[in-house]
Amino acid sequence: MQRLSEQILEHAEGLPEGAPVAAKSLLHLGNRAAVDQALSRLTERGQLIRAGRGVYLRPITSRFGTRAPSVDQAVEALAAQRGEVIVSSGATAANSLGLTTQVPVRSVYLTSGRSRKMSLGKQIVELRHAPRWQLAMPHRPAGQAVRALAWLGPEKAEAALHTLKRKLPAAAFSELVAAAPQLPTWLARSVGKVAHG
Repeated sequence: MQRLSEQILEHAEGLPEGAPVAAKSLLHLGNRAAVDQALSRLTERGQLIRAGRGVYLRPITSRFGTRAPSVDQAVEALAAQRGEVIVSSGATAANSLGLTTQVPVRSVYLTSGRSRKMSLGKQIVELRHAPRWQLAMPHRPAGQAVRALAWLGPEKAEAALHTLKRKLPAAAFSELVAAAPQLPTWLARSVGKVAHG
């Protein structure tokens, strides 16, 4: 019979690159204590990377050596596995929309799940629980705009909205305006003012 750690490795190798291996998804191979112990051994040997509590990743091996999967890959896979909405932070969104030149130093993502940290090799990824309105339209420019505006705050929102009205495609800006009822009052007021002003 195949050893548990070999079965776990085989399972991990059958997953797409960057997909997390959750201890809970391996319970068909053995009891929880045995699975946890095997995962721990595989981590010590460098065959898996512990990304967070009960979540492991298979390292990517190339001709340059072994590395952790990309942050985006790992976060996307975690979102799919846990059924959470996980999106880039407001600071990242503001930077990618050209509303700030500040480049975020830390990897921060907003999630519908609980706040926690995930480690990918030497990099720490922070997942922060966010209100539902900040997670609206998760992978769309209008949703990115909402997160950027939330990060900029009430004082800078109106000026940023004028910039977004020029920069975003008309359909994306219309989507942002249509989402105004879900937004907090300060943001909904600014969106309405810029849209109809």
